[in-house]
Amino acid sequence: MLEQIKEDVRRYALQADREGLCRHRSGNFSIRDAESGLICITPTGMDRTEMTADDIVVIDMDGHTVESLNERKPTSELMMHTAIYRSRSNVRAVAHTHSRAATAFAVMNKPIPAIVYELSILGCREGYVPVAPYGRPGTKAAAENVLAPLAIADVALMQAHGVVAVAGDLKEALLKASYVEELADIYYRTLTVLGREPDTIPADELAKWKYPTV
Repeated sequence: MLEQIKEDVRRYALQADREGLCRHRSGNFSIRDAESGLICITPTGMDRTEMTADDIVVIDMDGHTVESLNERKPTSELMMHTAIYRSRSNVRAVAHTHSRAATAFAVMNKPIPAIVYELSILGCREGYVPVAPYGRPGTKAAAENVLAPLAIADVALMQAHGVVAVAGDLKEALLKASYVEELADIYYRTLTVLGREPDTIPADELAKWKYPTV
């Protein structure tokens, strides 16, 4: 069932691990099938270097397991994934990472402002990467708390937790999570050197940016 989608989830989850976006079995990833509405999601507590497509779990929008060939349990944060899919019908993939610099700002409950133009491709309509209020991982509160930030952006920090990014496919969602980590690193370095908040790009200026045409 949904073999290619399961393989895509496995592949991008492993890529996130290799790129240092999440380590030691942290983080989780999913893709929602446009035709059936079923979700292929990473299993809980498994080393991604050992994961196969058969370890990816298929669940429905209520979080019930539809298929688990290797009898794996889905990630404990499946409620967050299903809540996002119900909230945003255009989303087909969710990436949840624990990258270091971004998570540091999540711990501080500090949004990341528009210090470079890359923010314009993250769907941050108010000109910053928002922070979702704290919710214990795997709980309904954690799932619901990400919905308001993801209503104004395609990425969000999760207080004391990590990063969540959404897109039409998992490659793009993972790319957005990568950009959040790069932004966080640049922001940290700039704050360290300047000793103050850097200048930012206004939201209306970000909205004007378009790929140049000849």
